[in-house]
Amino acid sequence: MTQSIQKKIIVITPVKHINGFVKKISKLGIVVYRENISYDQLCNIISKFDIIFTNPNKSKIYFDENILKKAVKLKILCTASTGTNHIDIKILRKLNIKLISLTKNKKIINQISSTAEHALALTLSAMRKLPFSHQGVLKGEWNYENYIGRQASSLTCGIIGFGRLGKFYYKFSKNLFKQIVIFDPYVKVKTSKFINKCNSLEELFKLCDIVSLHVHVNNETENLIDKKILSVAKNDLILINTSRGEIVNNSHLIQFLKKNKNAIYATDVLSNEIQEKKDNIVLNYLKKSDKQIIVTQHIGGMTLEGQQIAYNGVLESLSRNIN
Repeated sequence: MTQSIQKKIIVITPVKHINGFVKKISKLGIVVYRENISYDQLCNIISKFDIIFTNPNKSKIYFDENILKKAVKLKILCTASTGTNHIDIKILRKLNIKLISLTKNKKIINQISSTAEHALALTLSAMRKLPFSHQGVLKGEWNYENYIGRQASSLTCGIIGFGRLGKFYYKFSKNLFKQIVIFDPYVKVKTSKFINKCNSLEELFKLCDIVSLHVHVNNETENLIDKKILSVAKNDLILINTSRGEIVNNSHLIQFLKKNKNAIYATDVLSNEIQEKKDNIVLNYLKKSDKQIIVTQHIGGMTLEGQQIAYNGVLESLSRNIN
């Protein structure tokens, strides 16, 4: 009887800290761990592997046509994420490489609230100017006047996108704010004294002191927040983004911030964050303005519990799809 040939798997994201993961994936084939591999390094060896396991949060790799055409043996690209904007999906399909992600795995992702919790943390940090005050202390300051914040019970908070994460964010924040308003043309919202639904983005931005983004990036949502929308926003708007950087038009945002010195943008994501992070206009403005932008390093879903659920969950899907 002939012995089946084991699949060769390369893991390009940190996984060894996740309880049980290494043991489980080792049963699926011969595993190589290269968590800090560069694009060029992966190009040189990708032809050897049947399966890639990745996650966009730390990866330096954008899976474009060039690298995927070199992956002559690749059968499955497995990403422990709901977002897939680090992958050229059209090329993947053209090359008949199967994509496994968490995008539609509701059983798994409905257990993960980490990103929405981070959105609330960014909201409160921006409202109370916590990072700016902390930096002031490091500079020797001790003066509250520069860091007078806002009180949630007096504010209206807008949520754009009322799917899984938007609903989590609402659940966490509903007892904080004076009112919450929702914009999502695809979801019904049961309105009450404390929650209302807007028919347009313009309507929401006119009403809200805080706006939190919870949408996937696609042709409809790319550059969704642009100068037209920002032109009706309050001059002290707090905008929260834990979705994707491409949802906000960066140049229009910076123009808005320059004009409105009390406005704040708090984000966990950047546009083109894998490919062109060094030249990102948001990061460049952050270096010039120390009181208008808060940036975290795409850590929204990066909790021990969230990773445990996500990585082991997508690994189960992978195991079911290996022939």
